[in-house]
Formats: sequence, structure tokens, C-alpha cells
Amino acid sequence: MPPPPPPLGRSRRRGGRSEHGFDPALDDGELIAVRDRFTQGRWADARTLLVATGQDWDRRGHRLLALAETSSAVDWAGDWLLAEPESTDAATLLGCACVARALRPKARPEDCVRARETCLAAARLTPKDPTPWLALLLLDRGRDGGGDQSGRLFEEVRSRHPDHHHAHHVMTALLAESRPETGQDPLHEVYDFAAWAAEKAPADSPLAVLPVVAHAERYRVLAAAGLEPADPTTSEHWSGRRARQVLKTAFDWWLEWEREDHPRHRVDLNFLAHAKVCERRPAEAAALFHRIGEYATASPWSYSGREPRAAFAAARSYALGAP
Repeated sequence: MPPPPPPLGRSRRRGGRSEHGFDPALDDGELIAVRDRFTQGRWADARTLLVATGQDWDRRGHRLLALAETSSAVDWAGDWLLAEPESTDAATLLGCACVARALRPKARPEDCVRARETCLAAARLTPKDPTPWLALLLLDRGRDGGGDQSGRLFEEVRSRHPDHHHAHHVMTALLAESRPETGQDPLHEVYDFAAWAAEKAPADSPLAVLPVVAHAERYRVLAAAGLEPADPTTSEHWSGRRARQVLKTAFDWWLEWEREDHPRHRVDLNFLAHAKVCERRPAEAAALFHRIGEYATASPWSYSGREPRAAFAAARSYALGAP
């Protein structure tokens, strides 16, 4: 039997945490060590890390975005680019950092303009890299709510890395928000998109979990519109025939293909655990919580409108049988 997960208390790691205290670095120990030095202006270690990451596009995007969320990331990435004007890593990190700044609550309109310009400049420097386009997709989604432009940016990412994990999650969240008034529509486009992405991906691709993500994202939208109960465990959204099949397929995939080597695999585990709790399958959820450990994510635990840390803790206690 795997060891019990560690206490849920806040980690002592510094830098890069979201407003809810979740760490975007997840379980990437190399990234965490480099990030701590980067927050002090020591960007040479970030350069070494990104060179070692190479063209592992999912890991590269994950690391750049986590570094970009640190305080003063725009300043430190700018210093690095001044010192090495031809550095594609510095240019891309600056673009990601400008996007992170533009998406903060007190951002100014000129922050958004600068973010677009720096990302496009990085894209010109490194035409094979999907990361500048991912950053632009996040900017478009966060500032404008997404739309046709988001679709075009997603295709820019896909043309460079067809199975890009983060980009598929962004588009799933966006598509789930269309036509909330249709309610529980099994033919909604978000389900088609997720099924298409899972089917075309390689057998070991974590995009196999995307239909579960689509189901959670659609629940988020319907709950916010008052069309689903705030408590997902009381919702038929998670107990219908389609939901049961989607969850079984994804859980079976996890049992056979668990991708611990993927930089965002804890994201998928959180979505799967959330779904199994909503389905009232505590034994299966418990196995997932053991794998998650301390690496909770705000999504999807915030989708009921609850504080996500409290929602995660309650769900984990239910699954593990804790009082």
C-alpha cells in the first residue's frame, strides 16, 4: 500500500504561488530550486535549466510559465535579455512574464499591449517553439474571454506540438463556456472536442483524460449559471451514462499508462480525483489522492464556488476515510 499523503499545510517554498497558495511548479524539484534563485535575480540557473529542457515542449511551457509567475520576473527576464539579446529562452521568458503581469487584477491596458508585443517578438526568434503562442492563448483567454482569436492561437500551438497538454486544457475550458442555457447537452461541442483530442493522441498521451476535464469544465459553467447544484456530489452531471463511461475510460487509462514523467500529470490526477469524488467512488479516489500527495491544484476544486484548498481537503478526507 502506498504511504499516506503528507499534511495539506502550506509548503515553505517561496515564490510563484497562486492566490490560493497552490504552487504552479507542482513536483518539479529542479524548477523549484532554480525558481528560488531566479527570484533573487540569479537568472544564470534558469538559463541552464531551460537549455537542459530542450524541445520537450510540455515541460518547457510548464517551466517558463512557473518562472514567469514569480515576483519581478519581468525585470529579471529583461535583464537577462539585455545581457544576451539573442537568447530565445530569455525572450520567451520575458513574453511569459509580461503575460503573467497583464493577467493580474491591477494590470493596465499597456501591460496587455506589451505582453502581446514581447510574445510575438519571441515567436519570431524561435519559430518552432509553441510556448510564445501558448502565452498569447492564455492572454487572449484571460483578458478577452477567448473567441475566434483563441482558436487561431490554439492552432499555432498545435501546428508546433499537436498534443500540447496545457493548450488543450485552455481550449476545453473556453469551449465549455459556450451556450450555458442548453444545460446538460450530451452533444455540446466541448465533449466533441475532448473526445476528438483523446482519440487522435498516442495511446500513452495524458490527453486521454481530457474528456474528464471537459466534464468538469462544463459543470463549472452550469453551476455558475445556477443550472447545477453547488455540491457536485448531488448533481446528476456526474452520474449519467455518459459521465460513467468517460470516467471509467479515463481511470482505466491511468491504471495502465500513468505518466509520472509528464510535467503536468498532477493536474490530470486532480481532475480524476475530483471526478471520482463527485461520482462517489471513494476507493478509486483514494488511490488518486495518494498519487497527488501535496500537489493539489486550484482547478477543479474551486468549481463548486468553494475555497479550493478547503474543497480539496474535504474531498481527500472523504476518500481516505479520515474523520
